[in-house]
Amino acid sequence: MREALSRTRLLLGETGMERLARARVAVFGLGGVGGYVVEALARSGIGALDLIDDDTISESNLNRQILALHSTVGMAKTEAAALRVRDINPEINLRTYRTFFTRDTADAFDFSAWDYIVDAIDTVSGKLELVCRANAAHVPVISCMGTGNKLDPGMLEVADIGDTSMCPLARVMRKELKKRGIQRLKVVYSREPPIELGEAALNNNDGEPNPLRKGSPKKTVPGSTAFVPAAAGLLLAAEVVKDLSGVGDLPRRGMC
Repeated sequence: MREALSRTRLLLGETGMERLARARVAVFGLGGVGGYVVEALARSGIGALDLIDDDTISESNLNRQILALHSTVGMAKTEAAALRVRDINPEINLRTYRTFFTRDTADAFDFSAWDYIVDAIDTVSGKLELVCRANAAHVPVISCMGTGNKLDPGMLEVADIGDTSMCPLARVMRKELKKRGIQRLKVVYSREPPIELGEAALNNNDGEPNPLRKGSPKKTVPGSTAFVPAAAGLLLAAEVVKDLSGVGDLPRRGMC
C-alpha cells in the first residue's frame, strides 16, 4: 500500500502515516454517513477497522449510500463494506459485527481496544450509550448529528455539542449527555433548518409502514440526498485522520 498512499504521505508525513497504520478505529453505522466514513478511512491508511451494523442494503439506499449498488441489494452492510474495504486495501486488519448497537449489546465490545470511535448510528438511545461507553474507556469519539431533510452540505461543520444550534438531534443529545455528566462531545452537524415534509413522509416510497428503528427520534421517514450524508461522512473521517495522525487542530483533541 505504500505507493497507493504516496499522495497522503506528502501531507501527513512518515510519522503521521505510521500513526494511522497502528490505529484501530470502530465505525458504528454503515449507512449514508458511515459508509463514506469507512471509504475515506480505508483510503487513508488506517491499519485496522471494526465495522458495526445489523442492517441489509435495500433499493431505497441507492440514492445516497456508497455501499448500495444493484449488485449489493439484499446484502448485509457489513459484508458489502468488508468486500469494498479489502478491495481498497487488502492489508487492512478488518473485523465486522452484524449487530444492532444498544445498551443490551454494548457489553460485547471491548472499547479499550479502539483508538477512535465514529458514531454514525441513527437512534438517540444507541448514540448515548456509545458516547457514554467511549467516555468511560477514555477513547475519543466523534458523533454525527442529523443529516436528513437537508439540502446544503456547505452548512455542515465540526463543533463541540455545546456550541451547536438549529439541529433537533443535537439539542436532544446535548440535554441527555448533560444528565449523564458529559459536557463535551465532538460532532458534525448542520445549521441548516430541517425541511418540513408533508404527510407522504409517514410512509416510504413503497407505501410500507415507517421502517425506522425503535429509539429513533424521527417520527417520519426523512428525505435525504446523495451529497449531505456523504459530506458529513467525509468530515467525520477527516477529523479522525487529523487527530490520529497528529496533524489536526490540536485544541479540538480529546473531546469525548
